[in-house]
Amino acid sequence: MSNSSSITQFLLLAFADTREMQLLHFWLFLGIYLAALLGNGLIITVVACDHRLHTPMYFFLLNLSLLDLGSISTTLPKSMANSFWDITAISYVGCVVQLFMFVFLLSAEYFLLTVMSYDRYVAICKPLHYGTLLGTRACVHMAAAAWGSGFLSAVLHMANAFSLPLCKGNALDQFYCEVPKILKLSCSNSYFRAVGLIVVSVCLALGCFVFIVVSYVQIFRAVMRIPSEQGRHKAFSTCLPHLAVVSLFLSTGIFSNLKPPSTSYPSLDLVVSFLYSVVPPAVNPIIYSMRNKELMDSLRKLMTEFFQRK
Repeated sequence: MSNSSSITQFLLLAFADTREMQLLHFWLFLGIYLAALLGNGLIITVVACDHRLHTPMYFFLLNLSLLDLGSISTTLPKSMANSFWDITAISYVGCVVQLFMFVFLLSAEYFLLTVMSYDRYVAICKPLHYGTLLGTRACVHMAAAAWGSGFLSAVLHMANAFSLPLCKGNALDQFYCEVPKILKLSCSNSYFRAVGLIVVSVCLALGCFVFIVVSYVQIFRAVMRIPSEQGRHKAFSTCLPHLAVVSLFLSTGIFSNLKPPSTSYPSLDLVVSFLYSVVPPAVNPIIYSMRNKELMDSLRKLMTEFFQRK
């Protein structure tokens, strides 16, 4: 038996046992990580440099790309390093920092996606009031609220998880530090005290989900009232990327956190966690770039100017 004061490191779960598979895992994750860096980095650069994209929708997209870059950088580099050097350990402080950053960035992203649904609602349902309801100050305040809410959520979860006595060793059945795995190492009596915070978080997440659903119900009703088919298609196409990103984020998150305990196997947990923590940050830039003429035109213009200077 051990307690949290005697733990200096945690043991993460490896993706593979053989050296060949570990190296394959390293190169695979490296490719995904570089693709995520490139995709999100291009979106951030294009939106920041092109004044035509200084609108609420692209401002929130820039924030989403920043959060995606941060979240994938929190988990993948350590996992790649462990595979490359054939180790599984992460220091106690490193685990604390990783857990805090992961909860912070994912929570902030979920709150930001909720804000982005409001942006689409105003753009479709109240276009005449779009400039008034979503002015520069309002957009900054809403983005700051999303980041601040994520930060507060991370502080509460980190303080709650690591204030509990850890009596069940230091092996985490996961390739990164996350709250449920830390709580499983705690004493049973203390574990149930932590459930309250999780219930509050679930209720808050459910509230955001309801807000997103209600927003899109209103959006669909407004789109169906547009007389021309071309107008309906154009209006709905502006919402499709956000709806796809929300669906990907929620589907992987729900399956990861709410799957039955009877189906909890280490290999399955690894795959689900990979889908939840790695796939959305890497795929989101592709989703938002597809069929987005403004973004692609700005990217081509930026690339042309860059090569002309060379």
